[in-house]
Amino acid sequence: MAGKRLIIEMGMGIDQHGQEPIVAAARPVRNAIAPRVVAKAIAHNPLPGVWEVAGLSDPNKIFVEVQIAVPYPEQVKQEEAPAVLPFGHKTLTVGSGGMVVHGRGIAPTSVPKEMAPFNNKNDEMFIAVAAVKVLIES
Repeated sequence: MAGKRLIIEMGMGIDQHGQEPIVAAARPVRNAIAPRVVAKAIAHNPLPGVWEVAGLSDPNKIFVEVQIAVPYPEQVKQEEAPAVLPFGHKTLTVGSGGMVVHGRGIAPTSVPKEMAPFNNKNDEMFIAVAAVKVLIES
């Protein structure tokens, strides 16, 4: 979308158990918006001056572009990661990146199933990063 950038935030997320790339992909998006200006601007509207100058009256009129770098990006469904965003027209770009760290996960092959409480498939931990851009029409 060719528009005016209002906010850009970065986030990081980690999935230590279960080896689910979508879990790792959604966490940096939440991290980018949760404690910061994006969540406040999108969800709670405490920046009336910004909204007024931007000419916004409806948060669903914003455009949110999400870029995520995660291990095994082909396993991330296009609709899942942006679902954590409360408002706006959302687009998602997923690419290979982030990091795979081998830890000491309790993999099902090493212990009986009833002793594998974290549903690990192996000892991998996924680290993902995201950039969340909020744009408004020019």
